[in-house]
Amino acid sequence: MRDDIIDRCGDELFDAFKGRHTLAPLLERFPEITIEDAYRIQRRFIARRLEAGETIVGKKIGVTSKAVQNLLGVYQPDFGQLTSGMVYREGETIDLGALIQPKAEAELAFVLKRDLTGPGITAMDVIHATDYVSPCFEIVDSRITDWKIRIQDTVADNASCGVYVLGSAKADPRDLDLTLAGMVLEKNGELFSTACGAAVQGSPANAVAWLANTLGRLGIPFRAGEVILSGSQSSLVAIADGDVLKCTIGGLGACEVAFSGRSAA
Repeated sequence: MRDDIIDRCGDELFDAFKGRHTLAPLLERFPEITIEDAYRIQRRFIARRLEAGETIVGKKIGVTSKAVQNLLGVYQPDFGQLTSGMVYREGETIDLGALIQPKAEAELAFVLKRDLTGPGITAMDVIHATDYVSPCFEIVDSRITDWKIRIQDTVADNASCGVYVLGSAKADPRDLDLTLAGMVLEKNGELFSTACGAAVQGSPANAVAWLANTLGRLGIPFRAGEVILSGSQSSLVAIADGDVLKCTIGGLGACEVAFSGRSAA
C-alpha cells in the first residue's frame, strides 16, 4: 500500500479513538491490505498517540486462545503496544464512557526486570527476565464497527487495545506452574469461566517468547520495566455499568475490577 493510504488509515483510527466512534472495516475499503501493511497502519496510529503525549509502557499479545479465536474468527496471534494512557490501577473504577465497544478478558501479565531481544528467546528466557507476574484484566475495545474484524483490521487497530489493570498480587514465575495454574473468572459474584495457562499457546511464557522473537525480527526489543500481557485465558466478557469482574489464578491471587458509565457504541 502507498504511504499516504497507510497514514490515512492510521489517522482515521486515531480520530475514531479520540472521538469515540467506529469505522467500517479497513479490509472492506482496502482489500489489498496485507498483515505487514496493517502493522504499518498500527505504527501510524500509535505515533499519533505518542505525539499527543502518551508513552510506551509495554506490549500485548492478542488472539492467543482458541476461545477468543473462535469468537472473533481470527486464527493467529497478533500484537499491539501498551501506552501510558491505557493504565488503570486496581481499585479504580473503569469509566466505560471513555471507551467505544469494550469487552473484558482475563490474563496473566509479565513485568520485566531486564531487556529481552529476539529472535532465539525461549520460554525459560522469559521466566528468567521477569521480575514478577500478576493477574490482569485487559479491556479490549475495537474501533471497527460491531467488531467485524479480520486479522488485518485488528492488527491495524493496535490489536484492539483499550485499557488494562494489573492486580496487586505478585509472584516470581519460577514459583508457579504457569501451564497448569488454574484461572477462575467471576462476573458479579457468579462463575463465568475456568481455564488454565495451557489455554494460551501451551503456556503464557510461550506466548511471551513468541512475541519477543516476532518483535526481535523487526528490531524491537522488550525493555526492563515493560508490562507484557500474555493473552486471554477466558472468552471475551460483555461489560456494563455496575459490573464487577474478578479473576483468580491458583497460587498467585486475584484481580478485581469494577465498571461504571455507558460506552459510546
